[in-house]
Parts: sequence; structure tokens; C-alpha cells
Amino acid sequence: QVQLVESGGGLVQAGGSLRLSCVASGRIFSINGMGWYRQAPGKQREWVAGITNSGWTNYADSVKGRFTISRDNAKNTVYLQMNSLKPEDTGVYYCSVDQRATSYWGQGTQVTVSA
Repeated sequence: QVQLVESGGGLVQAGGSLRLSCVASGRIFSINGMGWYRQAPGKQREWVAGITNSGWTNYADSVKGRFTISRDNAKNTVYLQMNSLKPEDTGVYYCSVDQRATSYWGQGTQVTVSA
């Protein structure tokens, strides 16, 4: 099993920044893709950003140019730098990692952006 723990969420004003972190631990052999998702109140969970083990990144159109995903393979950690935050970015942010055809999820961290 792989355990994921997210941190870095909080309350921020519109235009502000936050940096989320997600640390993987447990039975780690070779993590492939890592990513971030979010779920706003009353909405379905949506994909935000992803990064492969070679560092290729991809973003949802709604965050492109504002968010940056990165990873530190030595620390089994994935980050999400969020700049120019908007109220519509509010939600619970989850990290997910893929290993040996299995996806693992964290418990989530709340991000609230006030207008």
C-alpha cells in the first residue's frame, strides 16, 4: 500500500498564492504519474494537473498559466504551486499517484479563495 498526505491548503484572498505538497510513503517501488485533482462543493471531482516520471506536465485549461506542478522523486513528493488564485479555485484538492497499474489517493486538503 501507498499512503499519500497532502498539506499546504488554507484560506487566501483572490490573487494570492498557495503551494500544496503531497508526500507518498509505504510500499513504494516505482511511482509513475502523479497528479492533482479538486472537488468544489456540489460538483464532481475534476483533474487539475499531472506530471509523468520523466517530468512531462499537463494542465486543465482552467489553471493553465497560473498553476505549476512539479515533483521530487527522491522525496516521493509532488507539488502544486498555485498563483493568481480565483474564488472558483475553491475546493478540496487531492493528490493521486500511479504505481504498478494502481492509483492511490490522499485524503485531500481544503483550499478556500475569498473574493
